Amino acid sequence: MAEDNDKRDTAGPPLDGHSGPPRVPDRRANGGASRYLRSGDTPLNLAGRVLRSRWRALSERFSRDFMRRTLRIGVSARIFHPESGSTGLRSKNLQYLEESIAQWVMSRDVLVFMVPTVNTNGLLHPSNITMRHYARHLDGLVLQGGADVSPMTYSESPTRPEWNGDRARDVYELELLHEFVDAGKPVLGICRGCQLINVAFGGSLYQDVATNLPGSQPHVHDIYDAHRHDIVFPPGSSLGKMFPNVSRAVVNSIHHQAVKELGRDIHIEAMSEPDGVVEAIRYQRAPFVMGLQWHPEFHRATGGDLLDCTPVLDEFLRAARETRL
Repeated sequence: MAEDNDKRDTAGPPLDGHSGPPRVPDRRANGGASRYLRSGDTPLNLAGRVLRSRWRALSERFSRDFMRRTLRIGVSARIFHPESGSTGLRSKNLQYLEESIAQWVMSRDVLVFMVPTVNTNGLLHPSNITMRHYARHLDGLVLQGGADVSPMTYSESPTRPEWNGDRARDVYELELLHEFVDAGKPVLGICRGCQLINVAFGGSLYQDVATNLPGSQPHVHDIYDAHRHDIVFPPGSSLGKMFPNVSRAVVNSIHHQAVKELGRDIHIEAMSEPDGVVEAIRYQRAPFVMGLQWHPEFHRATGGDLLDCTPVLDEFLRAARETRL
């Protein structure tokens, strides 16, 4: 008996502060349910909250992954045609892009892919891939500069042999452009690309600014990308809205051709000052199809007196993200 009393004395009071054996939680007050459940809750209500919570989690994850996915931008190829009597690379058809245009687009942390010509009827290596596949899987298109647009592409004859242009490249880029426009994807044309956009919608070009517009200022010079002139934005220009504090800007000028008659639904976005030569255009029946006659990729984004066209690149990439689904 003494041993039993000693055990009772050392056991101490119950942990809940009450005498007697520990109490079991009383669930009868909540219908037998756990206390953390809402009063009057039903399995249907609980299932609804669980599903809504799962949906929010999935939606947030999708939005996060969607915004993080790197944009994929296609750049049209320059074409080198074989030189008669040459061997090695100069005897082959070459397709390439200029380093500066790729690096300018990649400066906003996007992936750049050169889009080659396709050959569905070739005897050596025919393919079922078409330009439509590229337009479907890429988020936007940049038409880079290069050889003249052929006058034959806008139903004229070259007035001088050296102005024949590159008809083969015209055909390739026109198909590429229309596929991206039909897919609702944005297009940014640089120099030749600006001229091609105008021609694609029925417009024409001055084959040579100095010849066709004798009163104009020089638009091309032996100093190449160091040559420059002023531009202004006409009222209502969307390009002007990207530069709200700029009334007159300086751009590099490296073109002897220029937009003449505007294509269908093409609006002027910028003109050279004081001669009024078209320097930028936009196609109005698409989310973003714009052409710049100058080369923003040929100079640093900041510093110097040349117009920093990063806002144009950002607007193009914003359209690419918004239309990629």
